[in-house]
Amino acid sequence: MKTDILEIARVQVLDEGRGLDAAQALECLTLPDERLPDLLALAHEVRMKWCGPEVEVEGIVSLKTGGCPEDCHFCSQSGQFSSPVRAAWLDIPSLVRAAVETAATGATEFCIVAAVRGPDRRLMDQVREGVKAIRDAVDINVACSLGMLTQAQVDELAGMGVHRYNHNLETARSHFSHVVTTHTWEERWDTCLMIREAGMELCCGGIVGMGETLEQRAEFAAQLGELEPDEVPLNFLNPRPGTPFADQPLVGGAEALKTIGTFRLALPRTILRYAGGRELTLGDLGTRDGMLGGVNAVIVGNYLTTLGRAPERDLELLADLKMPIKALSQTL
Repeated sequence: MKTDILEIARVQVLDEGRGLDAAQALECLTLPDERLPDLLALAHEVRMKWCGPEVEVEGIVSLKTGGCPEDCHFCSQSGQFSSPVRAAWLDIPSLVRAAVETAATGATEFCIVAAVRGPDRRLMDQVREGVKAIRDAVDINVACSLGMLTQAQVDELAGMGVHRYNHNLETARSHFSHVVTTHTWEERWDTCLMIREAGMELCCGGIVGMGETLEQRAEFAAQLGELEPDEVPLNFLNPRPGTPFADQPLVGGAEALKTIGTFRLALPRTILRYAGGRELTLGDLGTRDGMLGGVNAVIVGNYLTTLGRAPERDLELLADLKMPIKALSQTL
Protein backbone atom coordinates (compact mmCIF):
# COMPACT_ATOMS: atom_id res chain seq x y z
CA MET A 1 0.00 0.00 0.00
CA LYS A 2 1.35 3.42 -0.98
CA THR A 3 2.38 5.69 1.89
CA ASP A 4 0.34 8.89 2.17
CA ILE A 5 2.25 11.96 0.88
CA LEU A 6 1.45 13.96 4.02
CA GLU A 7 2.87 11.18 6.20
CA ILE A 8 6.02 11.25 4.08
CA ALA A 9 6.18 15.04 4.31
CA ARG A 10 5.77 14.99 8.08
CA VAL A 11 9.01 13.04 8.40
CA GLN A 12 10.96 14.46 5.47
CA VAL A 13 9.98 18.14 5.75
CA LEU A 14 8.80 18.74 9.32
CA ASP A 15 11.26 16.48 11.12
CA GLU A 16 14.26 16.60 8.78
CA GLY A 17 13.82 19.95 7.03
CA ARG A 18 14.18 18.54 3.50
CA GLY A 19 11.80 20.03 0.95
CA LEU A 20 9.57 18.05 -1.37
CA ASP A 21 10.83 17.16 -4.84
CA ALA A 22 8.75 17.71 -7.99
CA ALA A 23 7.00 14.33 -7.88
CA GLN A 24 6.10 14.78 -4.21
CA ALA A 25 4.90 18.33 -4.81
CA LEU A 26 2.61 17.07 -7.55
CA GLU A 27 1.07 14.59 -5.12
CA CYS A 28 0.23 17.47 -2.78
CA LEU A 29 -1.16 19.64 -5.57
CA THR A 30 -3.49 16.81 -6.62
CA LEU A 31 -4.78 15.95 -3.15
CA PRO A 32 -8.59 15.87 -2.98
CA ASP A 33 -10.18 19.01 -1.58
CA GLU A 34 -11.17 17.25 1.63
CA ARG A 35 -7.46 16.81 2.43
CA LEU A 36 -6.78 20.55 2.12
CA PRO A 37 -7.10 21.24 5.89
CA ASP A 38 -4.54 18.50 6.59
CA LEU A 39 -2.13 19.95 4.03
CA LEU A 40 -2.46 23.48 5.42
CA ALA A 41 -2.08 22.29 9.02
CA LEU A 42 1.16 20.47 8.19
CA ALA A 43 2.45 23.44 6.20
CA HIS A 44 1.78 25.69 9.19
CA GLU A 45 3.69 23.32 11.47
CA VAL A 46 6.61 23.38 9.03
CA ARG A 47 6.56 27.18 8.88
CA MET A 48 6.51 27.48 12.68
CA LYS A 49 9.33 24.96 13.17
CA TRP A 50 11.73 26.14 10.47
CA CYS A 51 10.84 29.87 10.22
CA GLY A 52 9.14 30.77 13.50
CA PRO A 53 6.00 32.83 14.13
CA GLU A 54 7.26 36.20 12.86
CA VAL A 55 5.82 37.73 9.69
CA GLU A 56 7.91 39.98 7.46
CA VAL A 57 6.06 43.04 6.13
CA GLU A 58 7.18 44.81 2.95
CA GLY A 59 6.08 47.71 0.78
CA ILE A 60 6.94 48.20 -2.90
CA VAL A 61 6.98 51.20 -5.21
CA SER A 62 7.80 51.61 -8.89
CA LEU A 63 10.63 54.01 -9.75
CA LYS A 64 10.02 53.47 -13.48
CA THR A 65 6.56 52.29 -14.56
CA GLY A 66 5.61 51.03 -18.02
CA GLY A 67 7.44 51.15 -21.30
CA CYS A 68 9.32 47.89 -20.74
CA PRO A 69 10.69 46.33 -23.96
CA GLU A 70 10.08 42.74 -22.82
CA ASP A 71 6.95 40.75 -23.72
CA CYS A 72 6.07 39.06 -20.39
CA HIS A 73 2.51 38.02 -21.29
CA PHE A 74 1.09 38.75 -17.83
CA CYS A 75 2.47 42.27 -17.52
CA SER A 76 0.63 45.50 -18.29
CA GLN A 77 3.96 47.37 -18.15
CA SER A 78 5.19 45.87 -21.41
CA GLY A 79 5.51 48.43 -24.19
CA GLN A 80 4.53 45.72 -26.69
CA PHE A 81 0.90 45.43 -25.55
CA SER A 82 -2.12 47.72 -25.71
CA SER A 83 -2.56 47.89 -21.92
CA PRO A 84 -3.45 51.28 -20.38
CA VAL A 85 -0.18 51.58 -18.39
CA ARG A 86 2.18 54.20 -19.83
CA ALA A 87 5.83 54.96 -19.07
CA ALA A 88 6.47 57.22 -16.07
CA TRP A 89 9.34 57.96 -13.67
CA LEU A 90 9.03 58.65 -9.94
CA ASP A 91 11.14 61.44 -8.44
CA ILE A 92 13.38 60.84 -5.43
CA PRO A 93 11.30 62.86 -2.89
CA SER A 94 8.25 60.75 -3.79
CA LEU A 95 10.33 57.59 -3.41
CA VAL A 96 11.49 58.66 0.05
CA ARG A 97 7.95 59.60 1.07
CA ALA A 98 6.74 56.12 0.05
CA ALA A 99 9.54 54.51 2.07
CA VAL A 100 8.66 56.55 5.17
CA GLU A 101 4.97 55.64 4.82
CA THR A 102 5.92 51.97 4.41
CA ALA A 103 8.09 52.02 7.54
CA ALA A 104 5.20 53.54 9.48
CA THR A 105 3.20 50.32 8.94
CA GLY A 106 5.89 48.34 10.76
CA ALA A 107 7.45 47.06 7.52
CA THR A 108 11.14 46.18 7.57
CA GLU A 109 11.60 46.01 3.80
CA PHE A 110 11.05 48.58 1.04
CA CYS A 111 11.53 47.49 -2.56
CA ILE A 112 12.38 49.82 -5.45
CA VAL A 113 11.07 48.36 -8.71
CA ALA A 114 11.67 49.39 -12.32
CA ALA A 115 9.99 48.04 -15.46
CA VAL A 116 13.09 47.37 -17.56
CA ARG A 117 14.94 44.46 -19.16
CA GLY A 118 17.92 45.55 -17.07
CA PRO A 119 19.18 48.85 -15.64
CA ASP A 120 21.07 51.41 -17.73
CA ARG A 121 23.44 54.01 -16.27
CA ARG A 122 20.66 56.54 -15.69
CA LEU A 123 18.62 54.05 -13.66
CA MET A 124 21.61 52.85 -11.63
CA ASP A 125 22.43 56.47 -10.74
CA GLN A 126 18.83 57.10 -9.70
CA VAL A 127 18.79 53.97 -7.57
CA ARG A 128 22.03 55.03 -5.89
CA GLU A 129 20.55 58.46 -5.13
CA GLY A 130 17.29 56.88 -3.96
CA VAL A 131 18.92 54.33 -1.66
CA LYS A 132 21.02 57.03 0.01
CA ALA A 133 18.04 59.36 0.42
CA ILE A 134 15.90 56.60 1.93
CA ARG A 135 18.64 55.56 4.34
CA ASP A 136 19.10 59.19 5.43
CA ALA A 137 15.37 59.52 6.09
CA VAL A 138 14.22 56.25 7.65
CA ASP A 139 15.49 53.01 9.20
CA ILE A 140 14.37 50.33 6.74
CA ASN A 141 16.02 47.69 4.59
CA VAL A 142 16.11 48.63 0.91
CA ALA A 143 15.55 46.00 -1.77
CA CYS A 144 15.57 46.38 -5.55
CA SER A 145 13.98 44.74 -8.57
CA LEU A 146 15.58 46.07 -11.74
CA GLY A 147 15.55 43.16 -14.16
CA MET A 148 18.52 41.17 -15.42
CA LEU A 149 21.96 42.29 -14.28
CA THR A 150 25.59 42.13 -15.30
CA GLN A 151 28.20 41.13 -12.75
CA ALA A 152 29.36 44.75 -12.52
CA GLN A 153 25.82 45.89 -11.72
CA VAL A 154 25.42 43.18 -9.10
CA ASP A 155 28.62 44.36 -7.43
CA GLU A 156 27.51 48.00 -7.62
CA LEU A 157 24.15 47.29 -5.97
CA ALA A 158 25.83 45.27 -3.24
CA GLY A 159 28.21 48.18 -2.67
CA MET A 160 25.25 50.57 -2.29
CA GLY A 161 24.02 48.45 0.60
CA VAL A 162 20.99 46.97 -1.19
CA HIS A 163 19.76 44.31 1.22
CA ARG A 164 17.79 42.05 -1.10
CA TYR A 165 17.26 41.73 -4.83
CA ASN A 166 14.05 40.47 -6.43
CA HIS A 167 14.24 38.63 -9.72
CA ASN A 168 11.44 36.16 -10.34
CA LEU A 169 11.81 33.03 -12.45
CA GLU A 170 8.02 33.53 -12.99
CA THR A 171 7.21 29.91 -13.87
CA ALA A 172 8.68 26.47 -14.53
CA ARG A 173 11.51 26.22 -17.02
CA SER A 174 9.38 24.00 -19.29
CA HIS A 175 6.57 26.61 -19.43
CA PHE A 176 8.65 29.79 -19.67
CA SER A 177 8.60 30.15 -23.47
CA HIS A 178 4.78 30.30 -23.29
CA VAL A 179 5.05 33.30 -20.97
CA VAL A 180 8.06 35.27 -22.28
CA THR A 181 9.83 35.17 -25.66
CA THR A 182 12.20 38.15 -25.49
CA HIS A 183 14.58 36.53 -22.98
CA THR A 184 15.16 33.10 -21.52
CA TRP A 185 14.58 31.36 -18.21
CA GLU A 186 18.32 30.70 -18.09
CA GLU A 187 19.10 34.42 -18.24
CA ARG A 188 16.93 34.95 -15.18
CA TRP A 189 18.53 31.99 -13.41
CA ASP A 190 22.03 33.40 -14.05
CA THR A 191 21.10 36.76 -12.51
CA CYS A 192 19.75 34.95 -9.44
CA LEU A 193 23.00 33.03 -9.02
CA MET A 194 25.07 36.23 -9.26
CA ILE A 195 22.90 37.87 -6.59
CA ARG A 196 23.41 34.99 -4.17
CA GLU A 197 27.14 34.87 -4.79
CA ALA A 198 27.46 38.62 -4.14
CA GLY A 199 26.04 38.21 -0.64
CA MET A 200 22.73 39.98 -1.17
CA GLU A 201 19.57 38.16 -0.14
CA LEU A 202 17.73 36.68 -3.11
CA CYS A 203 13.99 37.11 -3.57
CA CYS A 204 12.73 34.85 -6.36
CA GLY A 205 9.25 33.57 -7.04
CA GLY A 206 6.63 33.77 -9.72
CA ILE A 207 3.01 33.75 -10.79
CA VAL A 208 0.54 30.89 -10.51
CA GLY A 209 -2.27 30.57 -13.04
CA MET A 210 -0.55 31.42 -16.34
CA GLY A 211 -1.74 28.28 -18.12
CA GLU A 212 0.82 25.96 -16.56
CA THR A 213 -0.13 22.37 -15.77
CA LEU A 214 -0.04 21.08 -12.21
CA GLU A 215 3.04 19.08 -13.24
CA GLN A 216 4.73 22.33 -14.26
CA ARG A 217 3.67 24.01 -11.04
CA ALA A 218 5.30 21.17 -9.12
CA GLU A 219 8.37 21.49 -11.35
CA PHE A 220 8.54 25.20 -10.51
CA ALA A 221 8.37 24.54 -6.75
CA ALA A 222 11.25 22.07 -7.05
CA GLN A 223 13.33 24.45 -9.18
CA LEU A 224 12.93 27.16 -6.54
CA GLY A 225 13.96 24.60 -3.94
CA GLU A 226 17.14 23.97 -5.92
CA LEU A 227 17.88 27.71 -6.12
CA GLU A 228 17.27 28.17 -2.36
CA PRO A 229 16.17 31.84 -2.39
CA ASP A 230 15.79 33.68 0.90
CA GLU A 231 12.29 34.73 -0.11
CA VAL A 232 9.66 33.45 -2.54
CA PRO A 233 6.86 35.89 -3.47
CA LEU A 234 3.84 33.88 -4.56
CA ASN A 235 1.59 35.75 -6.98
CA PHE A 236 -1.72 34.60 -8.43
CA LEU A 237 -2.45 35.90 -11.91
CA ASN A 238 -4.61 39.00 -11.96
CA PRO A 239 -5.40 39.12 -15.71
CA ARG A 240 -4.67 42.62 -17.02
CA PRO A 241 -6.54 44.23 -19.93
CA GLY A 242 -4.54 44.45 -23.13
CA THR A 243 -2.11 41.66 -22.26
CA PRO A 244 -2.02 38.19 -23.89
CA PHE A 245 -3.23 36.70 -20.59
CA ALA A 246 -6.19 39.08 -20.23
CA ASP A 247 -8.68 36.22 -20.61
CA GLN A 248 -6.97 33.65 -18.39
CA PRO A 249 -9.33 32.38 -15.67
CA LEU A 250 -8.59 33.13 -12.04
CA VAL A 251 -7.08 30.34 -9.95
CA GLY A 252 -9.75 28.82 -7.67
CA GLY A 253 -9.49 29.33 -3.93
CA ALA A 254 -8.91 25.67 -3.00
CA GLU A 255 -6.33 25.31 -5.77
CA ALA A 256 -4.53 28.44 -4.59
CA LEU A 257 -4.40 27.18 -1.01
CA LYS A 258 -3.07 23.79 -2.15
CA THR A 259 -0.36 25.70 -4.01
CA ILE A 260 0.55 27.68 -0.88
CA GLY A 261 0.74 24.56 1.28
CA THR A 262 2.76 22.70 -1.34
CA PHE A 263 5.27 25.51 -1.84
CA ARG A 264 5.80 25.67 1.93
CA LEU A 265 6.54 21.94 2.00
CA ALA A 266 8.93 22.34 -0.95
CA LEU A 267 10.64 25.35 0.70
CA PRO A 268 10.58 24.75 4.46
CA ARG A 269 13.12 27.43 5.44
CA THR A 270 12.17 30.14 2.95
CA ILE A 271 10.21 33.35 3.53
CA LEU A 272 6.98 32.65 1.62
CA ARG A 273 5.34 35.95 0.79
CA TYR A 274 1.80 36.76 -0.23
CA ALA A 275 2.13 38.97 -3.30
CA GLY A 276 -0.18 40.02 -6.13
CA GLY A 277 -3.57 38.52 -6.87
CA ARG A 278 -4.46 37.16 -3.44
CA GLU A 279 -7.30 39.64 -2.99
CA LEU A 280 -9.13 38.31 -6.07
CA THR A 281 -8.19 34.66 -5.73
CA LEU A 282 -8.58 34.16 -1.98
CA GLY A 283 -10.48 37.07 -0.47
CA ASP A 284 -10.40 37.71 3.28
CA LEU A 285 -11.13 34.18 4.47
CA GLY A 286 -8.69 32.56 2.06
CA THR A 287 -6.02 35.09 2.99
CA ARG A 288 -6.42 34.04 6.63
CA ASP A 289 -6.26 30.35 5.65
CA GLY A 290 -3.03 30.96 3.76
CA MET A 291 -1.45 32.69 6.74
CA LEU A 292 -2.28 29.53 8.69
CA GLY A 293 -1.01 27.36 5.83
CA GLY A 294 2.61 28.35 5.42
CA VAL A 295 2.73 32.03 4.42
CA ASN A 296 4.99 34.14 6.65
CA ALA A 297 5.35 37.45 4.80
CA VAL A 298 3.05 39.98 3.14
CA ILE A 299 3.26 42.95 0.83
CA VAL A 300 1.12 45.68 2.32
CA GLY A 301 -0.71 48.33 0.31
CA ASN A 302 -0.89 48.41 -3.47
CA TYR A 303 1.22 46.53 -6.00
CA LEU A 304 2.91 47.99 -9.06
CA THR A 305 -0.15 48.39 -11.31
CA THR A 306 -2.94 46.76 -9.29
CA LEU A 307 -4.66 47.56 -6.02
CA GLY A 308 -3.96 45.57 -2.87
CA ARG A 309 -5.61 45.54 0.54
CA ALA A 310 -5.39 48.48 2.91
CA PRO A 311 -2.30 47.95 5.13
CA GLU A 312 -4.47 48.26 8.22
CA ARG A 313 -6.47 45.17 7.24
CA ASP A 314 -3.36 43.02 6.94
CA LEU A 315 -1.96 44.35 10.21
CA GLU A 316 -5.27 43.66 11.95
CA LEU A 317 -5.23 40.10 10.61
CA LEU A 318 -1.70 39.52 11.92
CA ALA A 319 -2.71 40.86 15.32
CA ASP A 320 -5.80 38.65 15.35
CA LEU A 321 -3.69 35.59 14.50
CA LYS A 322 -1.12 36.63 17.14
CA MET A 323 1.66 36.63 14.56
CA PRO A 324 4.34 39.19 15.49
CA ILE A 325 5.77 41.46 12.82
CA LYS A 326 9.45 40.82 12.24
CA ALA A 327 11.67 43.51 13.71
CA LEU A 328 14.27 45.33 11.62
CA SER A 329 17.60 43.53 11.95
CA GLN A 330 20.40 45.75 13.18
CA THR A 331 23.09 43.40 11.92
CA LEU A 332 22.56 43.95 8.19
